[in-house]
Amino acid sequence: MGTPTLDIRRDAVVENWRALDARSGAACETAAVVKADCYGLGAAEIAPAFAAAGVRTFFVAVAEEGAALRRILGNGPEIAVFSGHMAGDAALIRDAALIPMLNSPEQVARHADALPGAAFGVQLDSGMNRLGCEPADWAALRAAGLPGVPWLAMSHLACADDPDHPQNAAQLAMFRAMTDDTGLRRSLAATGGVLLGDAYHFDLTRPGIGLYGGAPFADAAPVVRLAIPVIQCRDVAPGESVGYGATWVAARPSRIATVAAGYADGILRAMSGRALLHAGGIACPLAGRVSMDLLTVDVTEYVAAQGADPEALDLLGPEQGIDAVADAAGTIGYEILTALGPRYTRRIADGPAA
Repeated sequence: MGTPTLDIRRDAVVENWRALDARSGAACETAAVVKADCYGLGAAEIAPAFAAAGVRTFFVAVAEEGAALRRILGNGPEIAVFSGHMAGDAALIRDAALIPMLNSPEQVARHADALPGAAFGVQLDSGMNRLGCEPADWAALRAAGLPGVPWLAMSHLACADDPDHPQNAAQLAMFRAMTDDTGLRRSLAATGGVLLGDAYHFDLTRPGIGLYGGAPFADAAPVVRLAIPVIQCRDVAPGESVGYGATWVAARPSRIATVAAGYADGILRAMSGRALLHAGGIACPLAGRVSMDLLTVDVTEYVAAQGADPEALDLLGPEQGIDAVADAAGTIGYEILTALGPRYTRRIADGPAA
């Protein structure tokens, strides 16, 4: 193994969708969020597996992603665009049969002028203050008359990862106040909202990170394994340092493995001196700073147990998922997944990762 290998379990992604679909309830459609190239794992490989499993609706961030997804999936599935109808998007929306989730009166007007009669949804701001029509704008649009019946009315929860946060109930109440009298098909829940229970499910849920093995879906099947080959091992005496800045100094006779990945591969520099890698079930701490192409890892305990140097070390795998790695970097699992770089040998499998 000359380059790091990223194994992606396509069957686990589908298993996670099925589990979240079951939690969404029989009366509710479960979509799939596949923005950012399926959170960095490859829409060309994964989106068709979702469609084969029964996903009928997909969400992307921008129209360009939607057009690419249409080429992958062909006609049939609905593809909705969170950013709505941006200037210059009309041809993409029309040609790829996309459904923009309109976020403002300006977007409503743009869509009506550029593509009269074309499908659209609406995104409402229920308290996150990020995207969507605020209550006054929504009331004014309804009073003036929308250019057709929205395909879906949706909003997004800011604090669904924390089930006890009072903003969840406040946003639910606001969303209901904005939509209960509309008769529209509705969506409020992403992964965290699915886990909050039936009151948040409405007509369609749209899980994202939970499909790919991330929190807050604690029961998610693991999706990725990242194995990084060892280039060289060396003995380091007590008092000797390792890596840039001499930030790690050996407190005992140590065996250090230098492995072939770094921040150019999406292994965040913020995890320097904090992350663990694994070999043979043994945790091996990162020694010193993450550099562009290399990591240095203390494999002393592994060598003591196995009597030999490891050939590779796992950053992601059975012992450690994306959220544990994210904790070491002071970030979230989303960033770990979407940062994974292009230099990995990617292997898509439909069984346990090799």
